[in-house]
Amino acid sequence: MKVLFVSSGNTGKVGTLVKNQANSLIKEGVDVHCFPIKGKGIWGYLKNVSKIRKTFIKGNYDLIHAHYSFSAFAASLSGRFPIVVSLMGSDAYMSFILRLVTRFFCNYCWDATIVKTKKMRNLLNIEKAVVIPNGVDLEIFKPIPKKLAREKIGFDLNKKFILFIADPNRKEKNFELATKSFNILKKKIKTVELVVVYNVSNYMIPYYMNASDVLILTSLWEGSVNVVKEAMACNLPIVSTDVGDVKENLKSLENSYTCPHNPEIIADKLYEVLNSTIKSNGRNVLIKKGLDSQSVAKKIISIYDEVITKYTRRNNS
Repeated sequence: MKVLFVSSGNTGKVGTLVKNQANSLIKEGVDVHCFPIKGKGIWGYLKNVSKIRKTFIKGNYDLIHAHYSFSAFAASLSGRFPIVVSLMGSDAYMSFILRLVTRFFCNYCWDATIVKTKKMRNLLNIEKAVVIPNGVDLEIFKPIPKKLAREKIGFDLNKKFILFIADPNRKEKNFELATKSFNILKKKIKTVELVVVYNVSNYMIPYYMNASDVLILTSLWEGSVNVVKEAMACNLPIVSTDVGDVKENLKSLENSYTCPHNPEIIADKLYEVLNSTIKSNGRNVLIKKGLDSQSVAKKIISIYDEVITKYTRRNNS
């Protein structure tokens, strides 16, 4: 099976989440190639329509898997090819008009639509969408001895570290709330630091997670939060606002909490985690939920098989 991934890529490469999913499918025997769309705004995406068509035909692909709504619009206009679309968290919070356009394409153009959470499906009002969260590569994200991880990145062995993984300038990540919560906590624990990590190699993220004592997520909204699942895979405790699928994923998780957008409550939960002797069981919970990348890849492949079979029957009838 040969699949063309279509996603934004102004740097010449698709994003980390998309690339990771491609790699997980490759491990399962799917021949995946990525088409990074260069251009911003709807017109920038539409300029790639003919290029996508030429790439698909020349490469003799079996189907297109587009990621994010704008990439999917462009891919849909490139020809009547089998197309699977993965909508991401940001797609659920677009303007009313764009959500209406997305529903139209889903109902009349796309052969299968994947969303990351049930909440996304409800917000977009796309009943036939299949809920498949992003998976985590358990070979990359795994427990590492804390001392080893701290020595790798230069963390003080005698301090407590709260990890914030996101660009603090992105409004939806709500870094201001993380800062307020940390300042309240700092009055109780003097030897604690808030570490902000972004634009770091994916290879280094597991070291930061294993070197830290707790992950903090204060987002205003999310889809399926990969950083939370990656922390679970590393057995890192989590304190998060109730966004995306966090609350569902933290069920039965030891020493981790979801909170309202309240700095006092978040600070209290951070204090509880940092003073607890209970270890996180996140990795076991993640595996039981089937949120590892290979389990997710198998679900996606089953959708590919179904789409290709239906497309072949249509063309032969």
